[in-house]
Amino acid sequence: MTTPATVAPAAPAPPARRFADALPSRRRVALAAALLFAPVPLWRFGVGAEGLVGVLFFAVLAILAVKDMEEQRIPNVIVLPATAAMLLAVGVLRPHHALEALLAAAAAAAFLFLPSLLAKGGVGMGDVKLALLLGAALGRGVAAALLLGCLAASVVGVALLVRHGSGARKTAVPFAPFLALGAVAAVALGAQHAF
Repeated sequence: MTTPATVAPAAPAPPARRFADALPSRRRVALAAALLFAPVPLWRFGVGAEGLVGVLFFAVLAILAVKDMEEQRIPNVIVLPATAAMLLAVGVLRPHHALEALLAAAAAAAFLFLPSLLAKGGVGMGDVKLALLLGAALGRGVAAALLLGCLAASVVGVALLVRHGSGARKTAVPFAPFLALGAVAAVALGAQHAF
């Protein structure tokens, strides 16, 4: 007769491991990216008000990128107050750049608004509002951010077309992560900023 083997209960996972297991994979990637890129504004602008604004800006970009990946939308409740807060921060920290921030925000939003009208299902209004935030934060540096973001999205788009053929055209690819990546790269590479 065989006796059943006793199995010792598994040891509980360490708290950090439980936290990582609880997060969906996209959130883990965004959290890792946010932690990886958080030092960039501190390196560029120092540990002060501008550096703190930069870190908060990058945190908002990470949140919006995850929201777009998970829900295919960029919530107004996040992007619009963040834009207003950024314009306020620019007005306080660098008042001589306030007009530039306003104009860059409007120009960036207009740049993405036209494709949103022409290509149904392509660029969404959330992306337009995210461009507004990027312009408010980066001033004339938003041009570099948009260029880098569009280039990154194009590379992924071409890769999808090569891999999946014409069926890839029906694949929804969130644009916010690419815009966020473009903004991070622009700041890291020394592009002009408004804050």
